[in-house]
Amino acid sequence: MKPEGAIIHRRSFLKSAGPFALCLPIIARGQTLVAPHGFTEADIPLAREELLKQVNSDRTRYNLSELQLDDLACQVATLHARDMVDHSFLSHWGSDGRKPYHRYCLAGGTGSVLENVSAVDYIEAATSSRVLSELHERHESMLNESPPNDGHRKTILFPHHTHIGFGIALRDHSLRLVELYLAQHLHFEPFEKPPKPGSSWRFNGRVLNQGQLLYEVILHHEPIPKPPDLAWLREPRSVSLPAPYKVLRKRAPAGTVYVAGGTGEFDCDAAGNFHVRVKLNVKQPGIYTIVFWLRRFPEDPGFAGAEVCVLCC
Repeated sequence: MKPEGAIIHRRSFLKSAGPFALCLPIIARGQTLVAPHGFTEADIPLAREELLKQVNSDRTRYNLSELQLDDLACQVATLHARDMVDHSFLSHWGSDGRKPYHRYCLAGGTGSVLENVSAVDYIEAATSSRVLSELHERHESMLNESPPNDGHRKTILFPHHTHIGFGIALRDHSLRLVELYLAQHLHFEPFEKPPKPGSSWRFNGRVLNQGQLLYEVILHHEPIPKPPDLAWLREPRSVSLPAPYKVLRKRAPAGTVYVAGGTGEFDCDAAGNFHVRVKLNVKQPGIYTIVFWLRRFPEDPGFAGAEVCVLCC
């Protein structure tokens, strides 16, 4: 029997992608090779294609769905990879202080986000073949992690991912790889982001898989990020959403109430059509992140099926 992919519960969402892989400088063995073809921007589409095949092969072995390449995720991941290689660090935070879900959702994405990052700080030869091999080895090392230090592996094998983006950046002999995994399970009708705290944010749309139910919408808030010191960025640390400050529940059937009290705050019908209204804290500027939680049956721990961010100054 093949092992199943790990389920990531709401409380541990994003924390599973916390540790990151770092390959210590490789000691040169003999002379540095002279490359007839150095790795360039023209090689990146092929590198992404090969990484996508590798990820989908991994997932297929565990009876998980294959992922599709997401253009926006590739763009966002590439900017982060370049940021890390240009400033010689490895982190889920960028030099501007933003986290993975900030980068993707503030760029217009609506998928929930998990990220793997990895680095090699010395490549013997920056040829196309050598860089492709290093990328393969970086991913393989993350997949081969063992519990309890297996955050990358859990991210790769998370059952509810649907899309992925790859960011690849090479500077001299330093390489950075970003794998941005997405779960995109909702279709949203066009919406305008509220300009300031105190505004209401309205979401209309539908759940893409009718076997899933939108049961909870959680609003998170955090201050506007500030650029951290490079020394701080170079220290390993996990990343997660801040504690929720508002939880909205699907409206209960007529004549019933939740055990904790109340009848719920938003509507979602049997066909998966939803109407959600979120009011932002009137006194707090910052980044608001709204996470839409789905499940298949009442006992299901649920998973994040969509995510939206807005920056309110």
